[in-house]
Amino acid sequence: MTTLLPAVLPVGLIILIGFVVGRTLSLQRSTLSQLSLYVLSPTLVIDSLYRTQLSLDSSTKLLIGFALTSLCIYTIVTIINRLLSLPDPLSRAITAVVMFPNNGNMGLPVATFALGAAGLDRAIIYMLSSACLMFCFGPAMIRGKGIIEGLKLTLKLPLLWAFLCGLALRFGSLEIPWGLDKGIQQLGAADIPIALVLLGIQLSETRFRPEMKELILAIARLTCAPMIAYGIGRLLQLEILNLQILVLESAMPTAVSSFVIVSEFGGDQDLVARAIVTSTLLSFITLPILLSFLLTLGS
Repeated sequence: MTTLLPAVLPVGLIILIGFVVGRTLSLQRSTLSQLSLYVLSPTLVIDSLYRTQLSLDSSTKLLIGFALTSLCIYTIVTIINRLLSLPDPLSRAITAVVMFPNNGNMGLPVATFALGAAGLDRAIIYMLSSACLMFCFGPAMIRGKGIIEGLKLTLKLPLLWAFLCGLALRFGSLEIPWGLDKGIQQLGAADIPIALVLLGIQLSETRFRPEMKELILAIARLTCAPMIAYGIGRLLQLEILNLQILVLESAMPTAVSSFVIVSEFGGDQDLVARAIVTSTLLSFITLPILLSFLLTLGS
């Protein structure tokens, strides 16, 4: 529990502030979601890639494990949505809730506390991969309309180009001149708080009574996803630390940014907002259990 409190309490505070703002001020949620998606998120991706000590040599299998885990989860969710013939808003919300874990403001602190600096290095790599999936391809996954239309949408968004720009800066050993990197860093740092405020505003307009749908989705995000990751990690014969990070980061609650994606590209916003809060609260139960299991792998 002490592992999670420093990661969750600041998140809860900002959501609470957003809740109060939603009840007292007349802000347009669409403006905040567009600001996050088109300005702040791209700068966060560029800054993260520019600053992190990314080593592909030691992380290739981890990246493959993340890609295969995400592909399996997406395939399972898509099959379930089609078998049940769910309406588009609900199926899009389910995809967003289950696909995108909170690897930033929860995943990194938990990985640091549990697995130290070496774990943090790998968690950052996982976070960047997850950010690429969410921000570059997430809109196409949520909107649907086929592969070609999804690719067109992805190419129109600044997030893919931000990711490519960050990779060029990183692997080209390029430096951003005149201190402009500080401006990019400050813009990127604003993305998560804005997303949390946006979630709080949505919750202020939503009657929060967790129903069976939210509980099922939260359980799928917190338990089914890490089980899939564990199976794939064993199949790839990952080294213990990479396996621990792959499973741990896959077990995080739903990312706040998934609400931004759904707000902008369609889906049941109320369901996503409730599922984010429900999965975050339930993670206080599931993550300590998972951590105790993962730590035995290295002993």
